[in-house]
Amino acid sequence: MEAWAKLLPRGAVLVAVFGCGGEDRSPAKPAESAATPPAPPAPWFQEVAAASGLDYVHVAYHTQHFWMPEISPGGVAFLDADGDGWLDVYCVQSGDPAQDATNQEGDQLFRNRGDGTFENITGKAGLGDQGYGHGCAAGDYDNDGDVDLYVTNLRGNVFYRNAGGGVFQDVTEETGTRFGKWSTSCAFTDYDEDGDLDLFIVNNLNWSPEVEIECRSALAERDYCSPKNYNLPSQDTLYRNEGNGRFTDVTHEAGIDLATGIGLGVAVADFDGDLDVDIYVANDSVPNILWVNDGRGHFKNMALLLGCAVNENGASEGSMGVQAFDLENDGDWDLYMTNIRGETNAFYKNTKGTFADRRTSVGLAAPSRPFTGFGMGFQDFDHDGLLDCFVANGRVDLWRPLYRDDLPYAEPNTVYHGVPGGRFEVVDAGIGDLIGTSRGAAFGDYDNDGDMDVVYQDLHAPVRLLRNVAPKKGGWIGLRVLNRHGSDALGATVRIQTPAGPQYRQCQTAYSYCAANDPRVHFGLGPAEGASSVLVTWPDRLQEEFGPLPGGQYHVLREGSGKPPAK
Repeated sequence: MEAWAKLLPRGAVLVAVFGCGGEDRSPAKPAESAATPPAPPAPWFQEVAAASGLDYVHVAYHTQHFWMPEISPGGVAFLDADGDGWLDVYCVQSGDPAQDATNQEGDQLFRNRGDGTFENITGKAGLGDQGYGHGCAAGDYDNDGDVDLYVTNLRGNVFYRNAGGGVFQDVTEETGTRFGKWSTSCAFTDYDEDGDLDLFIVNNLNWSPEVEIECRSALAERDYCSPKNYNLPSQDTLYRNEGNGRFTDVTHEAGIDLATGIGLGVAVADFDGDLDVDIYVANDSVPNILWVNDGRGHFKNMALLLGCAVNENGASEGSMGVQAFDLENDGDWDLYMTNIRGETNAFYKNTKGTFADRRTSVGLAAPSRPFTGFGMGFQDFDHDGLLDCFVANGRVDLWRPLYRDDLPYAEPNTVYHGVPGGRFEVVDAGIGDLIGTSRGAAFGDYDNDGDMDVVYQDLHAPVRLLRNVAPKKGGWIGLRVLNRHGSDALGATVRIQTPAGPQYRQCQTAYSYCAANDPRVHFGLGPAEGASSVLVTWPDRLQEEFGPLPGGQYHVLREGSGKPPAK
């Protein structure tokens, strides 16, 4: 109950009922000396943004208009921009959503010095886009070994090519990818299996200031409207990489224009087990979409038929962040997504391509009901061999009571500890005083010490960097999975084998909300000392086996250097 009590807003009352019936007539007991209070639990995270030199502040508006785009931005990325082996941090800035706004703030890139500190190198890196930003994707689209960057905006997305050494060039026009409507999350993925990364873009409302209306809270305060007030869903966008530096909009050709939504999150995985890339889109207040790939470059929305469009009661939910992960380690990619308060976050269990809503049975429903979740990620933070989960929370509407009087949309974030049996419990992670309006969250090992850290954006507030200091219950192993070009093989799946059984991960940067994440795959090992074998299924469907590999270090697995899997 202690962890729950710390999440209650100020003014809330926690009532405990100890029994019922008549008056207690048991004999009086002698007074006892006060017991020594139990020691507080060890923290899981230490907030170090300011101490590390991440002196970035997100700006959601100059003057608050209560326009829809103001309530949802705050993208962030972990990426190794300069190729030195240390994760840098890219912060997506917003500013003022008015089209004629001046003095706009720009995105910022912070270089990891490798000693726990960062320096702002935005200008030297050729970055600093001043669009009203929401999200980003990271991946090597030209197979030159350097990670490139795509940034989504309210008007006019931007594509940056990494020319080497962390110096970027704006190639938006050259690539043909300046999509001009409100985009949120995005993902690099090789949907056509031709060896280069394509680009999927999630789009929100067909919005303009002219469609705005005035909305108020239950207490008649000016507030943000629900997306249901607008009736302006949009189509998502798919760009095919032609391999010559240009992309072609194949939204219609691929069938992506046959469904609309109010998109916020994206997850990419082989959900139906046929070895090609499928795409899941988390929508706000309308049914979610699962684009199933037929292997010939065409997609069909199968979410309703396969059980992951609406909840178990048949209702659409206000979904934001999403991740494809394998909770049971059975080789099927499950889905978890964050929802608006009152709906509970969702867990869809995948069984050979068919989904079932199992949020209640795994313990992820009730603790999330009071909060509105955005960024999220499943990682084994304490190395016990079981996945844990971090969720970045923040309201989108006004209600009482408040967690902070000066930040009416602020909420505490939540950490769920994975326990045996495939269940989760809320844990006091030592971050209860970091109450803000949290949005995008990215996950990665920024200090290369073998555990997963978190960077997240608070709306209209400083960025937060959470260094993992959780008491460890076992060892770890990390894998850098590279294709034949030396680029991170996004979409590759990795299975490690230990005495406790298999574990599955994806080489994937696109999950959470409006974020790009560490492409390395990370496993907690529990009592195991390493992986007895590692099986990689590459995006071109070929499989290779590596190992045995010792724990406590990162290993580079390069396509073509393994051996055929044992039969």
